[in-house]
Amino acid sequence: MATVLIIEDEAPISANLERLLKVEGHTPITTADGASGIAAARERRPDIIICDILMPGMDGYAVLAALRADVGTARIPFVFLTASADQGERQRGIASGADDFVTKPFKLAELLGVIRKHLGAAPR
Repeated sequence: MATVLIIEDEAPISANLERLLKVEGHTPITTADGASGIAAARERRPDIIICDILMPGMDGYAVLAALRADVGTARIPFVFLTASADQGERQRGIASGADDFVTKPFKLAELLGVIRKHLGAAPR
C-alpha cells in the first residue's frame, strides 16, 4: 500500500484521516503545518501528499510551490483537501500544480479513489 503524507492543521481531521488510512492498509504520516509537511516530504518521500489549503503560517499553495520547486519532491502526487467548495478555488488549485482536489466533508470512498488514481502517477 501507499505511504500518505497528511498536512492538516485541524487535529481531529488529521487523526481521522490517519485512522481511516491505516484501516485501509496505508502508512500515514501526519504533520500539522506547512513547514513540517515540507520537511516530512523531503525526508520521507511519500507516495502521495494530501494537504489542507487554509493553514496558519504557510498555506497549501505555498507548500505546493515549495514541493514542486524541489527536484526530490516535484513529482509526488499532491491532493488538496479543503472545506472550500468554491469552483474558483478548485481551478486555482489545479492551475497551481495540484493533481487533484477533494472537498471536506468527503466520503472515504472518494478519497481512496483519488489515492488509487494517483499512486502510479509519479515514477520513483
